[in-house]
Amino acid sequence: MSTIEFTSEEKDIIAGKIQLYFREELEQDIGQFDAVFLLDFFAEEIGSYFYNRGLHDARAVIESQLEHIDDAIYQIEKPTELVR
Repeated sequence: MSTIEFTSEEKDIIAGKIQLYFREELEQDIGQFDAVFLLDFFAEEIGSYFYNRGLHDARAVIESQLEHIDDAIYQIEKPTELVR
């Protein structure tokens, strides 16, 4: 798997959310640099867990849709003398 990377704009938004969390929940102010540093740490150390969960969820959606497609195909199948 490749490294999880964010654009500068995404980093700014996420870092802002980290700063807000620290301010509101922990009553601590951290700077932009520290927030980006923390974001990079999380992306490197635990990002794979979130990434894999996203893949798992996507796989479940695809499997569900394939079941619907499979059912739809069986519904339009024409009867023949061939027995399965």
